[in-house]
Amino acid sequence: MNLDVLNAIAPVAAIVGLAGVGGWVFTTWLRVKNGYPLENSWGKAVYPKTGDEAMERVKLISQENAQLRAELGSVKDRLAVVERIVTDESHRVAAEIEALRRPAN
Repeated sequence: MNLDVLNAIAPVAAIVGLAGVGGWVFTTWLRVKNGYPLENSWGKAVYPKTGDEAMERVKLISQENAQLRAELGSVKDRLAVVERIVTDESHRVAAEIEALRRPAN
């Protein structure tokens, strides 16, 4: 090959190579950022390495989900009470408060 042709092709090849590596780094970063599992060259997931790790993560997430659902139910109940207080007539709320103050016989 002619040296002039090689000098003309070298910068283009370098740019294409750097663009390929940069694209690979960017897609890997996006996968990690969004929680997708990384894959090796054969398409197998790199993380989690064992099924036990995945099952443990699922258990923890399920427990957290149950706790959040219970908390949400509690918040809904409290909100219903606040809505009832705000929308009821003021004399009715006052009467209920006075009824609570009276000693039970």
